[in-house]
Amino acid sequence: MRIDRLPAPARLALLGSAAAVLLWLCLAPSRDLPRVNLWDKAEHAGAWAVLAGLGVALFPRRPGRIAGFALALGAAVEVLQGLLPFGRDADWRDLVGDAAGIAFALLVAALARRAFARP
Repeated sequence: MRIDRLPAPARLALLGSAAAVLLWLCLAPSRDLPRVNLWDKAEHAGAWAVLAGLGVALFPRRPGRIAGFALALGAAVEVLQGLLPFGRDADWRDLVGDAAGIAFALLVAALARRAFARP
């Protein structure tokens, strides 16, 4: 069964779960997170590429809405990082990394659709 054929509530639950994990990773105190030796912006791009890629896989007819949701989530994370006292810093460049990851996921999804389209 294709993932986009799951009932809408199940697809929303999967996407919501992925967003919740991402929120925890971005808002938890730094000392509670596993150490990853990547450039911070690459971490953001990769995380948001996974979120947007999953979203487009779950809702292939809604890439614009998925992109908007993911970008809004990234902006909310940056605002919350600036407000919450967990040792995290807001940085607009993180949002640029998020946007790059989203764009990459949408590009891959569009290329995959074109490659596997039935003539």
